[in-house]
Amino acid sequence: MDAHAAIPASFPALVLNADFRPLSYYPLSLWSWQESVKAVFLDRVNIVSEYDRFVRSPSFEMKLPSVVSLKTYVKPALYPAFTRFNVFLRDRFTCQYCGSKDDLTFDHLIPRSRGGQTRWDNVVAACAPCNLEKGGFMPDEVRMHPTQSPYRPTVFELHRNGRLFPPNYLHESWLDYLYWDTELEP
Repeated sequence: MDAHAAIPASFPALVLNADFRPLSYYPLSLWSWQESVKAVFLDRVNIVSEYDRFVRSPSFEMKLPSVVSLKTYVKPALYPAFTRFNVFLRDRFTCQYCGSKDDLTFDHLIPRSRGGQTRWDNVVAACAPCNLEKGGFMPDEVRMHPTQSPYRPTVFELHRNGRLFPPNYLHESWLDYLYWDTELEP
């Protein structure tokens, strides 16, 4: 079957580093089928696994890659960028005051009005009601302490947390590369 006859977006390729670990877990490192085919032609990746779907031209035919590995190792950064999304991922998309997973925002432990800075060690995920309740107060003043003290996570820690939130679609050819390093249950 020609890839153009099917929905192309349904054939993403999982991208692995040269050590066969995903480049990222959340969001999962995926390339469109076009990006993966281009990388094959530019000799930047090895095909690890393929779909049973083909891409064709008048003079060429190839199976679409489902898993590719980079030929050159990309050294991951030790620390992630400070972003709202990464704060939520560090805190596992959970309000650090009440445990809610709804209506998340972030809260400054030491309020900005009192000199608190917007940094890893002063910001936690908080639901809107808890954020509103804490307001411009210090945690001791309103007896609201986060379940986990804010800290600067490593990329490894965010990857570990990202594995707790798998994407809606996981192709069977990806499974051997996603969770091989997680602890097994007895």
